[in-house]
Amino acid sequence: MNIYVIGSGFFGAVIAERIAADAGIPVTVIEKRHHVGGNSWSEICPDTGIECHKYGSHIFHTSDEQVWNYMCRFTGFNNYRHKVLTTYNENVYTMPINLTTINSFYGLSLTSSEVSTFIAGEAAKEKIDKPENLEEKAVSLIGRPLYEAFIKGYTIKQWDKDPRELSSGIISRLPVRNDDNDRYFSDKYEGIPLDGYGKLFAEILNHDLISVKLNTDFFAVRDSIPPDSLILYTGAIDQFFDYCHGKLEWRTSTFETDIHDFPDYQGTTVMNYASHEIPYTRIHEFKHYHPERPSTDKTITYTEYSKKSKDKDEPYYPVATERNLMILEKYKKDAAKLNNVIFGGRLGSYKYLDMDDAISEALKCYESRVVPLLK
Repeated sequence: MNIYVIGSGFFGAVIAERIAADAGIPVTVIEKRHHVGGNSWSEICPDTGIECHKYGSHIFHTSDEQVWNYMCRFTGFNNYRHKVLTTYNENVYTMPINLTTINSFYGLSLTSSEVSTFIAGEAAKEKIDKPENLEEKAVSLIGRPLYEAFIKGYTIKQWDKDPRELSSGIISRLPVRNDDNDRYFSDKYEGIPLDGYGKLFAEILNHDLISVKLNTDFFAVRDSIPPDSLILYTGAIDQFFDYCHGKLEWRTSTFETDIHDFPDYQGTTVMNYASHEIPYTRIHEFKHYHPERPSTDKTITYTEYSKKSKDKDEPYYPVATERNLMILEKYKKDAAKLNNVIFGGRLGSYKYLDMDDAISEALKCYESRVVPLLK
């Protein structure tokens, strides 16, 4: 059986590795970019010597033992723990919202035992029992003032949607804490690959039975693929079906890159900008991801802007509106009719997957769907 994996992000790379290393069957990976790794790719900036995440910050974190153990076969991780700051009205606050954020914002000195009651009171003012969208969910969790300051403007910039149009599930990604814990993630394991994501993907795909074809567009070569081949597709699901049910909405990011002739620009890896009036969403400073590496006398920053993904853009984020989810269901029904194509990854499933989610789904997909087809 000929097997093709379309796309070499985490889902595609892990599927390819399992087919080659576990099943012992050759597999061809087709990647339209000049590198593997999808949006998780990183490489050294030649002007600064700093490892840059070319498509925005990627911090590996998980509480899944299987995923962690699998990843540790290919890389070691440093001890980086992600912390995010946000600027609003020229003041800097800790994110996610915690005790320090709340006290600073309201000018209070609440204790951990008091803050829960205070926030519950703020949230109860609008009496939202069954939140039906992102705005209602956020207000039901933290109240109107914190929502207006830290969530609303950033959300509008990120999604170019009124928050009332977006699913309430999106806001569930952001925890709210009643203590001073300023770690962005709460998972058991966290860190950055010691040698970067580029070398990590090279290790995952380093197998004699894996053939990688870079700079190759699947849609330009799909007619040459034998019809009885097994295809693991991780691209955009609507594009696979030639947009027959309409185009799904995607968001993408663009970056302004600046090199600074001093060692530190903002003192943190990521600074968010919450106000809608500021056009960019955040600034990344990548040298802070590798504190174990020698310091440099220069630094590099990426200023991130969110925009609607157009035909030639790389889609990053699915937009979970009612319209898009209705279109997705039609594509999923079409996908279920195909015996030799399996869809996966963030783009193939139209789901907002973190890296560990993509790895977990790939491992499960291999065992439950791919292995039975190989017998």
